[in-house]
Amino acid sequence: MDFINPLPIRLKEARTRANISQRDLGIRIGLEPGSASGRMNHYEKGRHTPDLQTLKRIAEELGVPLNYFFCENDEMAKFVILFEQLSKAEKLELIDQLELSISSKT
Repeated sequence: MDFINPLPIRLKEARTRANISQRDLGIRIGLEPGSASGRMNHYEKGRHTPDLQTLKRIAEELGVPLNYFFCENDEMAKFVILFEQLSKAEKLELIDQLELSISSKT
C-alpha cells in the first residue's frame, strides 16, 4: 500500500474550515503577496512541502495544533483538534482514562 502524505489534505481542510483563501493565508503567514496564492496552492497539491517554521505559522494562523497536519486518518485529526482545546488538567484526566481503559482490556 502506498503512503499518502496527509499534509496537503489536512492543510486544505483546515484552511477551508477557517474560510480563508490561499492568498490570504499566505499573506497572513508572511509570504509575498504576489506569490502567496501560488505557494499555498503548491503546498495543498503536495508539489512542495513547507518547512517546519512555515508550517508552524500556518498551524497558528488556522488554529490547529502542528501535529494535525500529520494525522493519517480523520479520527486522529479530529481527536488532536479536540484534545488541544482541553485544559492541561482535562488532558491529563483523559490520558489517565485512556490508560485505564486500555489496561483493563489486557
